[in-house]
Amino acid sequence: MELIQRMLLGEKRACARLITTVENDPEEAEKIIREVQKYTGNAHVIGITGPPGAGKSTLVDKMVKVLADKGNKVGIIAVDPTSPYSGGSILGDRIRMQDLAVNPNVFIRSMGTRGYLGGLSKYTKNALKILDAAGYDYIIIETVGVGQSEVDIVKTADTVVMVMVPGLGDDIQSIKAGIMEIGDIFVINKSDLFGADRTATEINMMLDLSMNMDRRPPVMKVTASKGEGIDSLISEIKSHINFLKTSGNFEKRRSDNMKLEVMDLIESELKKIVISRTANENKLETEVGKILNKEKNMYEVRDEFLKLIG
Repeated sequence: MELIQRMLLGEKRACARLITTVENDPEEAEKIIREVQKYTGNAHVIGITGPPGAGKSTLVDKMVKVLADKGNKVGIIAVDPTSPYSGGSILGDRIRMQDLAVNPNVFIRSMGTRGYLGGLSKYTKNALKILDAAGYDYIIIETVGVGQSEVDIVKTADTVVMVMVPGLGDDIQSIKAGIMEIGDIFVINKSDLFGADRTATEINMMLDLSMNMDRRPPVMKVTASKGEGIDSLISEIKSHINFLKTSGNFEKRRSDNMKLEVMDLIESELKKIVISRTANENKLETEVGKILNKEKNMYEVRDEFLKLIG
């Protein structure tokens, strides 16, 4: 495919067109990913997550500038809320990073969630593979900022940076166990505001209570709007990936994530098979009616549908 060859040569426009295709055409997406998969696996994938208003976009902007100034190629996938009118992403992040867009070593892509929960877009992983194959050294995924359900990033990123901010009310209540468990590095952004020390202390206390940690996540204070603490944060990110590789956790993390991705693909195909074999008969609607009327239970119906693909 010509577009893939152009992408492999570093053409940003080809990357953009390939990502658009994998977002909108499932059949072409599969062909593209089959072809580019062999070129992937070299990028350091960094997830930036946290509640709305934590300053994630400003933090990403400053991080990318530092990385790009050192000669690195950096891809950004900014997951935005989906517009209720057009169905596309509301491009807040791309607007905030306009000055980065002209940098030849930086690629920015906004992706709408399209109703997909977990903080990412359904097509984020495919876009990630394209940028990885294109030779980007770092790929930063900024999640949409949906709060406690935003845990899918751990299934995608090598390093997850959890961004918090002072003044979110009861800080302990805003940091739930599931969110605490996915962070490899905790960042208190806007640390020049009152309450930053308290927030850092509370996060450290929660981490002290956590069990079975191979590596205790560092808690850092930065002020992204002023560029303060960015170099130290990047050093910690590099330190984390070095830890993963020396401890053997890097291969395990990627293997576990790939297993989940393969299982998602299998589940999706099984759904298609069942639907295709029962669509003409309205079998699903009929069986659901029987469940509601207490004629059958859910497990009986499940077993009947599984026989269809046996």
